[in-house]
Amino acid sequence: MVDLDILERNIDRMASAVRAKGLSLRPHAKTHKITEIAARQMAAGASGLTVATIGEAEVFAAAGVDDLFIAYPLWVSPQKAGRLRRLSESARIAVGVDSAEGAAMLGTGLGTAAGNVSVLVEVDSGHHRSGVSPEAVVPVAEAAARAGLTVAGVFTFPGHSYAPGMPVEAARQEQHALQQASEVLAAAGFDITRRSGGSTPTAMLTENSVATEVRPGVYVFGDAQQLELGRCAIEDIALTVAATVVSQHETPADGPARFIIDAGSKVLGSDRPAWASGFGRLLDQPDARITALSEHHATVEWPERGTMPAIGQRLRVIPNHVCLTINLVDDVAVTSRGELVDRWAVAARGKNK
Repeated sequence: MVDLDILERNIDRMASAVRAKGLSLRPHAKTHKITEIAARQMAAGASGLTVATIGEAEVFAAAGVDDLFIAYPLWVSPQKAGRLRRLSESARIAVGVDSAEGAAMLGTGLGTAAGNVSVLVEVDSGHHRSGVSPEAVVPVAEAAARAGLTVAGVFTFPGHSYAPGMPVEAARQEQHALQQASEVLAAAGFDITRRSGGSTPTAMLTENSVATEVRPGVYVFGDAQQLELGRCAIEDIALTVAATVVSQHETPADGPARFIIDAGSKVLGSDRPAWASGFGRLLDQPDARITALSEHHATVEWPERGTMPAIGQRLRVIPNHVCLTINLVDDVAVTSRGELVDRWAVAARGKNK
């Protein structure tokens, strides 16, 4: 279920905050995969959207979004190159690169259309996933230029901000990496116009002294991870999973009270970082914890034995990682002031290539 009023408040608040910093907002649409939400983000002033895959880019381009950044290094087969060429005919397309080989493959695949696609070199700012070190960006950029691609800038993903006490340090490392990479490229003769950073935990911490845009995604919905990290409040949670208490049995008097709900890993996802206190939370009882998941059921530990919900009672579950949850459903129920007002298709569900 998506609470429309909270969703729109989250969208407007992030747009206003980023605008006040003098930054561009390019939300990551892999979180929601829903064209109606993308339209609201664009109407609130987003410069474009970030996506994870060519498939996601195709969905949002067909919905009218004309500026899209595929924020991952791609290895472009001839079939994928053809899809990118078609996309570049209707939208401004940028792609992440982090190797000379990947840049060369991209340019070769695009052929005469290479000039229609720009690239941003990915820099590792501490997450240690993809991306090169800031001092190693020039060979990647030079390979992209030789392949006929426009080198527009640099980007990073401070994914290590998703841990207690890390957002401030990750934001600092992000700024340093973007600054260093930009200076190295400028010294090599590249005109860098985009310096892209910012996850949901760091977006409000990113400053325009270096970055030109941020790419948060989870902020539209919030989730249990962001709640536990202190990056959102309970009243900011816009997406919950409706679940029913289906089993409740006596537990030892010296142990926690437990019951079972009919929402498991196939709707909540199974992501649980080592620091997280459970597999999810309950919106109306924040002290409760989901302590175990099966495919279609979850075990809930309840803080007060005498107040447990009855079998048949409906509860609202906050997933740990909302990006996984949204990719597990075909559509969402949209509510406003407690009433069902619409259903939205998860249009980019399963567009993983």
